[in-house]
Amino acid sequence: MKLKLFIFFLTFTTVISAQYNFSGQIDENNHGKTVYLSVIEDYRKLSRISFDQIIKKTTIDSLGYFSFVGDNLSLTNRIYRIHLDECDALTQNSNHFFGKCENSKSVLFIANNNDTVSFPTSFADQILCEINSTNKKSSAFLEIDIMKEEMAFDFNEFHSVANKRLNSKKWFSNFQSFSLTLNEPLAELYIFDFLSDKRNETYSYYIKDVVDNSYYSQLSKRLQEKYPDEIFTQLYESEIASDKLLHSQNTPQNTSWKWLLGILLGLSIFLNIYLIWQRKTSSQKAKNNALGKLTSQEQKIVDEILNDKTNKEIAADLFISLSTVKTHINNLYKKLNVSSREEIKQLLS
Repeated sequence: MKLKLFIFFLTFTTVISAQYNFSGQIDENNHGKTVYLSVIEDYRKLSRISFDQIIKKTTIDSLGYFSFVGDNLSLTNRIYRIHLDECDALTQNSNHFFGKCENSKSVLFIANNNDTVSFPTSFADQILCEINSTNKKSSAFLEIDIMKEEMAFDFNEFHSVANKRLNSKKWFSNFQSFSLTLNEPLAELYIFDFLSDKRNETYSYYIKDVVDNSYYSQLSKRLQEKYPDEIFTQLYESEIASDKLLHSQNTPQNTSWKWLLGILLGLSIFLNIYLIWQRKTSSQKAKNNALGKLTSQEQKIVDEILNDKTNKEIAADLFISLSTVKTHINNLYKKLNVSSREEIKQLLS
């Protein structure tokens, strides 16, 4: 009986204290700069730094260390990016909008709310290129990137059409076989995003492979089993359906189906717009419901928190005592069912 109670206590304590810790070390030239943490729900934005994906930021300390700690991430795996931004305010938005910013260093990784992940500075002061993690899936993207480099070498060695066809067949098989060993659909989406990119040499082979190869429908099943109802799962299924139809309408005997392709593409666009609208509506509704629970004074304190004011600054701005501020904040935590200022910002910003 005592053993059972001990096991229960240990399990309960672990669940309660579960939190993530993403930390790293940066070379001395970047001390004092800002590091950002983003979550990526749309795999088509994996190669682009986008400010609407950022969920946290921190500053590199005088010893070159940074860290993100909390307990508000998804309990299931998600794709995250940590990036160090050296763009100035004038060039930041335009560079990121077009998906290219040579002044940004970043790393993609897989993690969840229970993981501890570190990014040590490697040889020659290289940063954000090595991952140590409690999650075996975290470094999957780095392994895939190595395969991409090997594939590029193969394609560049001989430029003939025959060589490209043979290399495409070989590397599609290599990537798909490797992805199955990872047992992580998010890593498979990273590979899919690369192989199906219209800008890559691989696209012409992909548009045929998507029809003939059962791998893509099997990936759809794996996504549904592990990540049902997620935006990236729905986006993948929509893309696969559209690409299969696109291949069909490019085949001579199916040219009469062009109208159906237009309908499917239209439905795909409508579905994506609807999903985005639904998400924004739900978020706004939750925000309005939360604000409706608050008194006018509590709403003023929320505004101060959203502006990153300290308790002392809030007390001075509202002409109230520090203890009164603390009491209001404790009431906010209870009413909003949160446990930190960061959660208030996420809920109401």
